[in-house]
Amino acid sequence: MKLETPIKSLFMVGHYYAQRLSKLGINTIEDLLYHFPFRYTDYSLISPINKLQEGEIVTIEGKVLSIKNQYLRGGRKIQRAQIDDGSGRIQITWFNQPFLIRTIRVGEGYRFSGKVNKFARKLVMTSPEYEKSLEQKDNIHTGRLIPVYHETAKLSSKWLRSRISWMMEKFPDQLKEFLPKKILEENNLLEFKKALKKIHFPENIKDFKEARKRFAFEELFLLHLQTLKRKESWKKEKLAFKFLVDDKKTKEFIKGLPFELTNAQKRTIKEILGDLKRNIPMNRLLEGDVGSGKTVVAALAIYIAFLNKTQSVIMAPTGILAKQHYQTLNDLLKSFKIKIKLITGDPKTKQKDKEKIDIFVGTHALLYKKAQFEKLGLIVIDEQHRFGVEQRAKLIQKNVRKGYSPHILTMTATPIPRTIALTLYGDLSLSVIDELPPGRKKVKTFVVPPQKRKDAYKWIKKRVKDTKEQCFIVCPLIEISESLQTVKAASAEYEKLKKDIFPDLRLGLLHGRMKNKEKDGMIKKFKDGKLDILISTPVVEVGIDIPQATIMVIEGSERFGLSQLHQLRGRVGRSDKESYCLLFTEILKGRSFLRIKSLEKMNIGVELAEFDLKLRGPGEIYGTSQHGFFDLKVASFSDLSLIKLSKKVAEDIFPQINKYSLLKARLKKDTIRDIKPN
Repeated sequence: MKLETPIKSLFMVGHYYAQRLSKLGINTIEDLLYHFPFRYTDYSLISPINKLQEGEIVTIEGKVLSIKNQYLRGGRKIQRAQIDDGSGRIQITWFNQPFLIRTIRVGEGYRFSGKVNKFARKLVMTSPEYEKSLEQKDNIHTGRLIPVYHETAKLSSKWLRSRISWMMEKFPDQLKEFLPKKILEENNLLEFKKALKKIHFPENIKDFKEARKRFAFEELFLLHLQTLKRKESWKKEKLAFKFLVDDKKTKEFIKGLPFELTNAQKRTIKEILGDLKRNIPMNRLLEGDVGSGKTVVAALAIYIAFLNKTQSVIMAPTGILAKQHYQTLNDLLKSFKIKIKLITGDPKTKQKDKEKIDIFVGTHALLYKKAQFEKLGLIVIDEQHRFGVEQRAKLIQKNVRKGYSPHILTMTATPIPRTIALTLYGDLSLSVIDELPPGRKKVKTFVVPPQKRKDAYKWIKKRVKDTKEQCFIVCPLIEISESLQTVKAASAEYEKLKKDIFPDLRLGLLHGRMKNKEKDGMIKKFKDGKLDILISTPVVEVGIDIPQATIMVIEGSERFGLSQLHQLRGRVGRSDKESYCLLFTEILKGRSFLRIKSLEKMNIGVELAEFDLKLRGPGEIYGTSQHGFFDLKVASFSDLSLIKLSKKVAEDIFPQINKYSLLKARLKKDTIRDIKPN
């Protein structure tokens, strides 16, 4: 059995558990080994029964004197067991687990780990972890630091522990070290097998920290190697079509714009034009806030491609954003007789159209069109992090001229600190638009506590009633979730606001489960000024441009990532009108409160991202709630020293990678997750 073996082949897994494991991203034996605990419960205190105290989290070991079901009203059952360890006796209780009567055998010895409570003046343990007393084999569920894993329905941490432990014991020869010995020694890192044991079953906190350091280094090291590999591969790419940049026509294009470019836009245009003049394909990342003018910069590159008689493709992650780009490009390029085609999945592009179309704008539907592009000179990809490496490669392969690459410009509005951008996208040249167009006013942002909610509603009503101003109200969920009762659901909030708060205003509802036709209709209605307030899920985060919308209200704001809050805020303030963002929250202290409070003072995305990075602890993952942003399993983007170290080691060893067969084989698995578009 190898690490690449499908998980369903593992003993006691099969098809039933394999389906559940796949929901956790576990499809192979290696995936299961790398499904690390997210926390540990300390059951290492082992105590005799006569020494137990109320409130202790402890492990006891004793013989089962009795275990039986007790029936309650409504068909419920309680399981009660009596345990004796020679020093005393204690009752243990479980709820609705009748199978325990067959699992736990009277007269045999067991360990029980949990919290000691008092009931009817007697000490009891309720629903503890348990396992049979083992003389030679280590216990894995009791009497130690117990790993707790991310779970799914009918798949518990106990089950995961048992499979991981069994696998590590049965297949030790498969757990081969792929990091060179020199790297391990010079950086004081644990060997793979030992690190795996210590991260899943640590004896103490020191064990866990040592193991975490090894796997965090490994994760970042492989990420850097993948970046170097792509960078080297890109250098070998041949340019599909060499561009000549007509400086005169470029200046005329800029002069003909209905607005003045910012200095940041001029700087990035200069960098992009420099790339387009070279004999190798451009591979550049353009980062800039919502509304900073990235599309205008991309439009100029597309215009250059048109002058060179080649086609361009601009690909966006959502239909809404694709349509927004389509409209913007039509406005910017209408005087040049450039033909633009929108493809979002429904309409099929006819072959006869291919020769006439200069620009294709669309979603990932562009990847699955059978016809190839006749003369593809430029690809523009919006929201870089939502498209995987393979998808970008597939789009390049659709060019008729096989083996040759067009120029590629990728864009993102997600604020990424420079350190992280260079880590994730080290194979791309980086351009940053770090200023907003003149005339754009700073969106005034306020955190609104529960006691000021009514006043906020009165203020909103005053601003939008019988005026041209409009308001967004964004809720985290579409429907109420039992596990998140405090989070406002868009559908429920819509009904409540329509009935109780704004009965005399025109309200609309928008969410991701609506059909495209319904979504488009609702957005058009809002854009045409036929609605005062649009209640929505975060589907409005990208692509909706409503200049008269001046108020953004975000419910449960503490549950969003800073980056997403900033992008939602960017939906207003898109004209010269004074605009506002109200962050409704029930949380008034702690780090979550500090994070949303920072939005009151900071208005530049990269600054917010840097602040978020500093605020998060070393054990936290940057971007877990950043709406599609890259996740790390063990490492943290806030650990700048480890990022720097792993990058240097990767750069040193990459030229000699062929000397290390196991590392080279590991690298081929491509550790960078291929994030699929929404």
